[in-house]
Amino acid sequence: MELPNFVKNDQWLEPFAPTIISRLNIAKEKEHEILRNVSLSEFSQGHKWYGLHKVDNQWIVRDWAPNATEIYLTGDFNNWKETSEYAMKSVGNGNWELILPSEKMNHGDLFALSMFWEGGHGKRIPAWINRVVQDEHTKIFSAQVWAPSENYKWKKEAFRRSNEAPLIYEAHIGMAGENERVHTYNEFRTDILPRIQKAGYNTIQLMAIPEHPYYGSFGYHVSGFFAPSSRFGTPEELKQLVDEAHGMGISVIIDLVHSHAVKNEVEGLGKYDGTRWQFFHEGAKGEHPAWDSYCFNYGKPEVIHFLLSNIRYWLEEFKFDGFRFDGVTSMLYFDHGLGKAFTCYDDYFDGGLDQEAFTYFIMANRLIHEINPHALSVAEEMSGLPGLATPNIDGGLGFDYRMAMGVPDFWIKTIKEVPDEQWDVGTIFHELTSKRLDEKVVSYAESHDQALVGDKTIIFRLIDKEMYFSMRKDQPNLAVERGIALHKMIRLATLSCAGGAYLNFMGNEFGHPEWIDFPREGNNWSYEHARRLWSLADNKSLRYHLLADFDSEMISFAKKSKLIENPEVNWLYDHKGNEILVYSRGKYLFVFNFHPSQSFTDYGIPMHASKYKIVLDTDDDRFGGQNRIDRRMTYFTVPESGLTSQHYLRLYLPARTALVLEKQEFKRVR
Repeated sequence: MELPNFVKNDQWLEPFAPTIISRLNIAKEKEHEILRNVSLSEFSQGHKWYGLHKVDNQWIVRDWAPNATEIYLTGDFNNWKETSEYAMKSVGNGNWELILPSEKMNHGDLFALSMFWEGGHGKRIPAWINRVVQDEHTKIFSAQVWAPSENYKWKKEAFRRSNEAPLIYEAHIGMAGENERVHTYNEFRTDILPRIQKAGYNTIQLMAIPEHPYYGSFGYHVSGFFAPSSRFGTPEELKQLVDEAHGMGISVIIDLVHSHAVKNEVEGLGKYDGTRWQFFHEGAKGEHPAWDSYCFNYGKPEVIHFLLSNIRYWLEEFKFDGFRFDGVTSMLYFDHGLGKAFTCYDDYFDGGLDQEAFTYFIMANRLIHEINPHALSVAEEMSGLPGLATPNIDGGLGFDYRMAMGVPDFWIKTIKEVPDEQWDVGTIFHELTSKRLDEKVVSYAESHDQALVGDKTIIFRLIDKEMYFSMRKDQPNLAVERGIALHKMIRLATLSCAGGAYLNFMGNEFGHPEWIDFPREGNNWSYEHARRLWSLADNKSLRYHLLADFDSEMISFAKKSKLIENPEVNWLYDHKGNEILVYSRGKYLFVFNFHPSQSFTDYGIPMHASKYKIVLDTDDDRFGGQNRIDRRMTYFTVPESGLTSQHYLRLYLPARTALVLEKQEFKRVR
């Protein structure tokens, strides 16, 4: 194999070229072995064969359970009895089938499989089923016959994701409303979609869509891989949500959890046919030590068939525009990434990588982009594996982006451990721009991870208890002033240095004061903290809307200027003692004064001869600032002596303020 392009672009990878080429060759051989001379497109259509389907006035039920000895369909239609009429037949290769006249089951009927194996039996929710519901009183899960009289009619059938850099609004349907309960697809569509559109985000990342038995898992312990969670509503209501988002020009991606599965045996895949090895590894390799879950066996063609079909299902049935793959690091390494710091290239090539997962990702990303060339594929990956977010054609795994997970960690560490007057602006710039040149990342200051109970959001770390007492505009408070100023600066710095895309978790744009704590025994099953208090941002007497207004202005600027589409972020100047940081991106200049108390008049920034106008200012009183800067002025560089000498852009830089200036056309007088 020829040397991959991503290795050619990085001389430090050359010593590892034999290992990289070997991995790619093995992946190619494994893919050929799995596909067995059928195309990837054909191979990934298992959901159209397995599960429950109505074809020509007949119900067809199919399942894969190689260790089963008998399987019965039980449900409302036969009083949950194991009868010969509803016995599935073995049709070879571990597959089972049952064909029934259409009158034998009706839309809305509850059902399950009664599965027998040598030495045992149990109730099972079909692995490929697309509708699972939970009884409100007994809490028991059942599959549900879902065959509405009319299929959903799409309004935006041919929606195509724009070429804009993704500006991602991370959201959770159930906690998106303000009431203390689980909210719905319809409520998100009518109440939250307009907010996201107004805020300017062009992509929504929905969490917890595939069915999961424990609400508080944030959707990361999946039980029904093909079933959109019924606790939020019906499949048609989810489709309508996606359709209307598309009508607003907004793409919708979902969190896809193929890294592990819940251990539950009735509604999940745990010991589905009486064995753990059907879907998962046996022994320690099959159990995640930190997540109390089972790990898929990516070496089995049937498991790859299941997971790739799952990708195709969500893309085609619900017209999602891509995925954020959860737990990629956990999948890629035998130790799940828990045993290494990944501080040098040796850590990636020391034999600790799981070749089977590596192969799966190549196949998954190729499938995604075959189905929809404009789809997004994002990896939640913290090791920084070279080639991860590099196209397949260049020798990479094919993700479009990886999450810049070090950025929020850096901001938290800085806020927690470093006094304001000691913030190192050079380190800030390095952390915000540190990435491989040939890979794109999703940059973010905080996501849902930083909002969970036991942790704190940025605004809460900055303001703490004063969030509850001093957010009225008529209540001056130094802690609040500091928090609001730094909240805006941190977000602006993160977005303006973003390596391809930017993300925000819902509510954090206005400084949501509450942590996230789902109903659980420890909080008496309360929904108090599993919601979003939009009324705070709507109340003009409070300061929250000032942060939301700034965020909206910042997002609007990024979109209009196509800022993130320009890949180059150029350092121009920094001064550690003064806490001044200056860099450019395209024709825009970003000037930050992170100093907590020192303002500077006529601060000279060495530059080429040029002129600028301010287009965004965190000190604007519209955003809770003190309005200390004249935004009407045009700022010219001034030579130190003669015209050919060093020029300086001289600016007034108030403490804890950031400016964005746009370069104007400039003609030097001769």
